[in-house]
Amino acid sequence: MRTIRLSLIALALALALSGCGTTPTSQHTALSNAVGVPVGPTPTAPPQQPPAVAANPTRLIIPAIGINAFIESVGPLSNGDMATPTQHPWEDTGWYNLGPRPGEQGSAVIDGHLDRPGGYPAVFWRLRDMHTGDDVQVLNSDGKRLHFHVTRIALYAPLTAPIQDIFGNKGGTYLNLITCAGDWIPSEHQTTSRLVVYTSLT
Repeated sequence: MRTIRLSLIALALALALSGCGTTPTSQHTALSNAVGVPVGPTPTAPPQQPPAVAANPTRLIIPAIGINAFIESVGPLSNGDMATPTQHPWEDTGWYNLGPRPGEQGSAVIDGHLDRPGGYPAVFWRLRDMHTGDDVQVLNSDGKRLHFHVTRIALYAPLTAPIQDIFGNKGGTYLNLITCAGDWIPSEHQTTSRLVVYTSLT
């Protein structure tokens, strides 16, 4: 698959997602030491635990179609398209790092190329062969394995893809897989369709 065209709507969504994080507040105690008021011992604050480092997805495993691929962290391109993997473009998949991680509330998104130059298969070549109920696994950097099951599979024209459903559905814990489909349009440098495999945490 060449670059996944998600239109400027995706850029607007990416900007919205980037503003959703919260900054942890520093905790401190303000002590008043008024004249003539005895002050007892200063309370000892409990030791602060270092903030937990969230586990990132590292491998995507889909037994039904023989995928066991490394997951790269990717963001949006300057034109609003979702980036695709760069380390090993044809073998790796890409997790959209401005959205939730797989296993977090909301819609995590992973993309991958359909084919490589010359039309040879790339990592998501067989994504079209998946079926409802198939198992999709994500291995995290902490060693935890998450299982998702396919709930539906859809084809969309690039400009009619439901961006909110793919990237912004917060009604559950989802993982959506995206690749290109259909015929290549040389004048537009893209294919005629997008294939989306919707999955839900088991």
